[in-house]
Amino acid sequence: MNIGICTGLIAPYYNLVFVIIIFILFAKLFSIKNPKVPTSSWKLLLAGLIIFFIESILTVLSALELVSFPHIIFPLFETVTISLFIYMVLLQREKLK
Repeated sequence: MNIGICTGLIAPYYNLVFVIIIFILFAKLFSIKNPKVPTSSWKLLLAGLIIFFIESILTVLSALELVSFPHIIFPLFETVTISLFIYMVLLQREKLK
């Protein structure tokens, strides 16, 4: 096996671990009760992260051959995630004006 194949096999598991760590950081962020900290952009980022987490779980299940999904599912998840990120940046830009 070459390094590309090995990385492709283990990357979804690392994604799940990193997303769990980020969920913990988001829990700490949202527990701060400071009215000066705008959280609407962060909520959109969290929504995109939740979609990415679901996509990662589906990728792991598909790699383990436990479940089979239509090939259109993953591009739809990525489109929604990217759209949320773009909207988040535009929303933040409007707040900075």
